[in-house]
Amino acid sequence: MATPASAERGAQAEHSVRGPVTDENFYFVMADRFENGDRANDLGGLPADPLVSGFDPTRKGFYNGGDLEGIRDRLDYVQGLGTTSIWLTPSFKNKAVQLEDGPSAGYHGYWITDFTQIDPHLGTNDDLAALVKDAHRRGMKVYFDIITNHTADVIGYSDAPRKSYTSKDLAPYTSHGVAFDDRDYAGGSSFPALDTSSFPYTPVLDPAERNLKVPAWLNDVTLYHNRGDTTFTGEDSQYGDFFGLDDLFTENPRVVDGMVDVYEKWIADFGIDGFRIDTMKHVNDEFWQSFGPRILQFAKKHGKRDFFMFGEVFDTTKSYTSHFTTTDKMQSVLDFPFQAAARQFASGGGPTDALATFFADDDWYTDADSNVYELPTFLGNHDMGRFGGFVVADNPGAGDAEWVRRDALGHELMYFSRGNPVVYYGDEQGFTGPGGDQDARQTLFASQVPEYLDDDLLGTDSTHAVANFDPRHPLYRTISSLAGVTARHPALRDGVQQSRLSSNGPGIYAFSRTDRSQQREYVVALNNSEAPATAAVPTYTTRQSYSRLYGSGPAKVSSGRDGKLTVSVPPLSTVVYALDGRVPRSGHAPAVSLAAPVAAQQGRVEVAASVGGSSLYEVSFEARVDGGGWTPIGTDDNAPYRVFHDVSPLRPGTPVEYRAVVLDNGNHTRASNTVRGRVPQPRLTIETPVEGGGVRGVVQVRAVADPEKASNVVSFERSVAGGQWTTVGRDDTSPAYTVFDDLGALNLAAGTSVRYRATLGGARSEVRTVRYAGPQQETAELRYYRPGGDYGQWGLHLWGDAVDPAVLAQVAWDKPWPLARVENGWAVYEIPLQDDTKPVNFIMHLPNGDAVPDTREPGGDRAFLPIDHPTVWIKQGDPTVYSAQPATP
Repeated sequence: MATPASAERGAQAEHSVRGPVTDENFYFVMADRFENGDRANDLGGLPADPLVSGFDPTRKGFYNGGDLEGIRDRLDYVQGLGTTSIWLTPSFKNKAVQLEDGPSAGYHGYWITDFTQIDPHLGTNDDLAALVKDAHRRGMKVYFDIITNHTADVIGYSDAPRKSYTSKDLAPYTSHGVAFDDRDYAGGSSFPALDTSSFPYTPVLDPAERNLKVPAWLNDVTLYHNRGDTTFTGEDSQYGDFFGLDDLFTENPRVVDGMVDVYEKWIADFGIDGFRIDTMKHVNDEFWQSFGPRILQFAKKHGKRDFFMFGEVFDTTKSYTSHFTTTDKMQSVLDFPFQAAARQFASGGGPTDALATFFADDDWYTDADSNVYELPTFLGNHDMGRFGGFVVADNPGAGDAEWVRRDALGHELMYFSRGNPVVYYGDEQGFTGPGGDQDARQTLFASQVPEYLDDDLLGTDSTHAVANFDPRHPLYRTISSLAGVTARHPALRDGVQQSRLSSNGPGIYAFSRTDRSQQREYVVALNNSEAPATAAVPTYTTRQSYSRLYGSGPAKVSSGRDGKLTVSVPPLSTVVYALDGRVPRSGHAPAVSLAAPVAAQQGRVEVAASVGGSSLYEVSFEARVDGGGWTPIGTDDNAPYRVFHDVSPLRPGTPVEYRAVVLDNGNHTRASNTVRGRVPQPRLTIETPVEGGGVRGVVQVRAVADPEKASNVVSFERSVAGGQWTTVGRDDTSPAYTVFDDLGALNLAAGTSVRYRATLGGARSEVRTVRYAGPQQETAELRYYRPGGDYGQWGLHLWGDAVDPAVLAQVAWDKPWPLARVENGWAVYEIPLQDDTKPVNFIMHLPNGDAVPDTREPGGDRAFLPIDHPTVWIKQGDPTVYSAQPATP
């Protein structure tokens, strides 16, 4: 039952937070691929052999020659783009070459051996100091890309250089022979004593590399997880080595303190303005909860009041990405969800309702001291690929004019919407590339790499054979213009953003930006269709004049009696109009009411307010736990008005009350009702085995809990053939809870139904149903459909432990595994197996074909598990692997 808020001290009206960085224009630079300012450092002081020095300007996976001096030489070019902050890829000294990987070189900066020194291929510490000084003199900041998750691959194991991952459930850590769970100590000040026998594999160092890493504490092999290579899923996502890279034991306070010391020194000695943090999602929460506040406090003590950190959380789910800015106390994360939404809108021509929904979910980031306005936004990067490449792939055959226009539309959305736009070097010159990673790391100086010389550049007749620092390029001019408009009108960068208009198809998406102090409304309308469009956009005014600031159209338009502004937008274009005056002052605060709190994800509870009226409002939310004091939990400045309260530290069932107050633009306030709720039970999700899949022998049953807590104890039950539930085990080892169920002793018939479920306190998972598999599958089938029936030489590139080695010996990129027959219009590929419990990894392509969609199917590296689905289906142009035959035209 609700009680009136007036019965107690009223909720405090606050303004929506604007953090220290909400209006930066980032330029993301890979130093080795930008400009070669000093050829004397190309070899990094090492012998000329590329397999020693790592330098080979003809190979995309080696150092190509760029350096910090080259960036200094081109600061006019960088600043002319409207850049206010330069973000450098990791610039610390790297292991020059890892022979196991390609081989390839550490040009990218992610194989660090010395965290105190600039990589000699890029210059010296003095070169960095000079770059920072020159940038600061121009009013630009310098951000470092840093790594806390891993170092270069130096540690091997006693029986092999690299190993597959072994879970904590199979082989727990031990201290003096006693097993323990490291998560019980994470975030504390002590940790059990470890030696080389404490791990599932015995870590060893080559004698020549025992003191390779700097600082010296990094040479202690017990400060690493030592569990084998990650598969980037489940538990091993946080504990496994990235392709052999030594994964730091970030739960250990020695590692936390060591990393804090390393990065504090770069702030103190060089005046670095902020950090982009690599692989944040692969490090435990407790590390960030200590590292972030300590670094920020140190920076402020050293005069960096606006020091800013943002992490890489490679995920498009806001409930998950926001976890790191709320629960983990970090300032910001790279906006991967924005990248996906922007691509769908600008390149894919998707429904504009999707973009409206995307922005509405920004409330996931709102808490008492941060929100979405701090997030750096981007369109492409060095890992996933360039936006120009996405535009070409999404619109095959459209032609250069349309590709450039769609590329510009993506940048217009990025610059005019909330967040800090990031331009990936070369995007302003129309760089494309066929994919991510090395295929998206072209040089701006003249390249000698054959794969780069084949790339088409958008908006120009230039090629990668010459330097591309052209300020006349249409995309450079567009980005520079966008930066200029937003510099003159700051509300377009950090003003209140309110979605205004969208539809269930391509067309106009409109939103407004309003500065709280100036009270001037800006209306932004973007048209992602290929035809002109007109729309009546709601505003905060009636019968008021608006002036065009950007795009083409009438110089003046006016809002009508209904408060709508009619705008016409050319195809694949954007217009911006600004109110000639101020938003009318509200005469009184609107009514506000709270709905009952609703359990959400990641240990959060959704608290939503309904607000009457249609002016500029801010709603501040407060919570009271179990009758305690009222605490601010966030202020939302645009409808729908919501916060997602983090209740993960609280016990399930704990009473929590909520109230809110609305503040209008006339400084009037009105309080809401108070609503009561209780902390919900945790959510349990079974990850393996897969629903409907096959099992045999010993079955791994694994579950995860939301919210995750080191104190969780999860029990598992099994039901056979619809029979009663029987306990099969329990696990208290976070973050993945696992039991191993031996079904072999039950003598089950093939096809027998087996069900599993998990429980945690009063919470219970969904039921996972599998079938007992018969004997080992000797052959898997992949069926492939092309509407034209033109199968020709289309075949499978195959790899993985499932496939018969005799088959793998016959497969090469120029000789894919051929079809066996065509049956009912489908090409059938028979794949002999050696182990049906392991994945079959495949790529469908023509011999030597690597161009999507002409000679290679989309979807990248795909896979299926034969024991689950011995036959799978794929279709031309569709990345999905179907477990049942899909419909065809």
